[in-house]
Amino acid sequence: MATMAPRHWLDPLARRLLIATGQLPAPAEQASQRAAREAAAREAEREALLDQELRALKLAQTGGLVDVNRATASDWGQLPGCTAEQADLLVRLQAGGVQLSGPDDLQRLLRLEAHVLREWLPRLVFRWYGEPAPIPLAPVAINRAGAAELKERLALSPSRLQRLRQERTRAPFRDLADLQARLEVPASLVESWIGRVSFEPPEPLPPLPSDGTGSAPARSERGPSLPPTRGRSAPLPRPRTGP
Repeated sequence: MATMAPRHWLDPLARRLLIATGQLPAPAEQASQRAAREAAAREAEREALLDQELRALKLAQTGGLVDVNRATASDWGQLPGCTAEQADLLVRLQAGGVQLSGPDDLQRLLRLEAHVLREWLPRLVFRWYGEPAPIPLAPVAINRAGAAELKERLALSPSRLQRLRQERTRAPFRDLADLQARLEVPASLVESWIGRVSFEPPEPLPPLPSDGTGSAPARSERGPSLPPTRGRSAPLPRPRTGP
């Protein structure tokens, strides 16, 4: 009769408990898995500490300040009340080479309330990386202004003026970054528009006058109506042949 292999005197639950507490050696496969998990945990902890040190170093270098013309979206996110949309607009303009010359530019661009700007100012640094920006003028409504005003106020070439008018009929411009991307204009020109342009939606068309029946008459593509002509049945005058 075949003999059965002797079973370990510990049941599986007790054996796992002793392995977990280190009183019994773990099988080779379990030991390697545990070593891999511990190594991964140590690596994650090391990366977290390194990231924390880098953030602390950056904060120490800047003194907690935000370099307006070099800030990232996360830098802007440190400011109280700064929305993701505002940070995205600033980063997109910066990527296009646009710089802000001072608090007035920032306030006009983001339409900041005065108390928000006052709260931000102690942490903002306006370093200009190049020539100073022109002084901003009164705004012109990009989505509403006529061709003559756009040409005079924004110094647009005829080709860019035509493209602007075509693009805004396709979809109104949302902001300066959208305007720069769709017209492909240089950063220096966009910088000169800060505070000089606004982006109100196009004005709606006026309603057609009513004909008194409660409905507006259909627009006609024909020109003005002509006066009635003489009917064909009316006799024509005979030419005179003599005195």
